[in-house]
Amino acid sequence: MPASASKTTERVRTTVRLPKPIYDEARSLVDENIVPVDSLNDFLVAAIASYVKLVKRKQIDAAFTGMADDAEYQKEARLIAEEFAQSDWDALEIAEGKPE
Repeated sequence: MPASASKTTERVRTTVRLPKPIYDEARSLVDENIVPVDSLNDFLVAAIASYVKLVKRKQIDAAFTGMADDAEYQKEARLIAEEFAQSDWDALEIAEGKPE
């Protein structure tokens, strides 16, 4: 069971229909201890949780992609970069062990 899934988490019983080849492959992975889960149910929970995280990550990436085309955001980002240019340079020199 994934570390993020607590034993006290409310569970909902549902039924899924899987294509036989996918079921057989998943079952084989569980039965042969290739995946770190105790049951096919745990494997499906972990797989769905991973897919949900992937979808959310793609949604965040898409939101950031929009920033690349936002002229106002780009202008603000350039101003911020200019304001912090000297402190960024100082921090780099300190990290590399160079005296100020």
